[in-house]
Amino acid sequence: MAKSPVTDPNEDFPRWYQDVLAKAELAEGGPARGTMVIRPYGYAIWERIQAEVDTRIKRAGAENVYFPLLIPESYINREAEHVEGFSPELAVVTVAGGKELAEPLVIRPTSETVFGEHMARWINSYRDLPLRLNQWANVVRWELRPRLFLRTSEFLWQEGHTAHADRADAAAYARRIHLDVYHDFLTKALAIPVFIGRKSAVERFAGAINTFACEGIMRDRKALQLATSHELGQNFARAFDITFTDQADSEQHAWTTSWGASTRMVGGLIMAHGDARGLRVPPAVAPIQAAVVVVREDEESIARAGELVAALSERGVRVKLDAAVHVGFGRRATDWELKGVPLRIDVGPRELKDGNVTLMRRDEGGSRPFAIDQVAAAVPRILEELQSDMLAEATRFRDGSVVDAGTVAEAAEAGKSGVGRIPWALLGTDGERALLDEGVSVRCIQREDGSLPEAEDEPGLVAIVARAY
Repeated sequence: MAKSPVTDPNEDFPRWYQDVLAKAELAEGGPARGTMVIRPYGYAIWERIQAEVDTRIKRAGAENVYFPLLIPESYINREAEHVEGFSPELAVVTVAGGKELAEPLVIRPTSETVFGEHMARWINSYRDLPLRLNQWANVVRWELRPRLFLRTSEFLWQEGHTAHADRADAAAYARRIHLDVYHDFLTKALAIPVFIGRKSAVERFAGAINTFACEGIMRDRKALQLATSHELGQNFARAFDITFTDQADSEQHAWTTSWGASTRMVGGLIMAHGDARGLRVPPAVAPIQAAVVVVREDEESIARAGELVAALSERGVRVKLDAAVHVGFGRRATDWELKGVPLRIDVGPRELKDGNVTLMRRDEGGSRPFAIDQVAAAVPRILEELQSDMLAEATRFRDGSVVDAGTVAEAAEAGKSGVGRIPWALLGTDGERALLDEGVSVRCIQREDGSLPEAEDEPGLVAIVARAY
């Protein structure tokens, strides 16, 4: 069997990850430390993710806007807990146009403050609420230990910001985003089963009164936070004077939320689904769902492959013709495997004699003959099956990584090599601190059935603990 072009993930997972990034042509380091250049194939995956998430955000009633990259430092300083949480990560501009600025400008680490400033102008009455906004943008958080897609000093994301008339409405919307946008996308499109729950006070977003998180378990059994949704209470409303006149003609502070997901999702896709042969991309977010590969130079093979591509395109399949017969078939087959394209359909003279093509599912690795006059009609169904099978496989892996713990020590041990689950009442603040000393953290707090709790002090809650990226 030919040697894999990537390191065995079971032997050296970090090196495997770097190999996949490079050889699948996803991304590479940028010219400034901690920055990232996303290559066309990597960006095409991000565009698919963006489209899927954006559709769900709009379905939830939010509208897209754009706010500036540069934020006056005074804005950041107006919410003390927020600036304290982000201070080590801030990049600050002090000189522009050859002159020192009268007030430094912060390159946005997140936009609660600038959204708050403008929401205060746009909101006057309860009739203006709820105000639900979202932007797709880049942010900068100065990263000391960068890893492409996982932690970079500049990354792409969406950040939603909303204002509501009361706490209940804000809480309900934060929960809706968490479940109907993030959880729905991660499971149905990215095929990553995630733990959903509340963050502990220690792990909560700076300035928030509650944070919901989606935590995925990667193939090295570490946790990756893939999306978060925050209830900000009235903290930012007070800092930025976001007020409205209620139905009793009394002035009230609004209740706000924020929520976001980033290009970290691409890293999650790589690490949740990749294998010893490279990337595996779920069909829902695959830029190329099927590659039709001409095995060798042959007029009939090229013609039939072109017909097959047209038939697949008519059925809405994102398909690519590979007729680069000047490159050896083995090299091209390996490249398609590396890129994780869900289906490869090989068209060659030997198979065509019997009216067949060769079909290979990337998730399974095996190949089988398939009647050429039936394959186009069958591919959409096969892609649906493949999507479902990838989620089922990832779910089995996640669930098999969980160990129930009865003591803090057992939870710490489980979290070092996988996932520990321990009653939250048994863990508490002191136990959480002990876990952190062991390099393990509380990823989220949830009900025993895996659902979102209404409050942190609900009886019967469990904590999901693990090492994290």
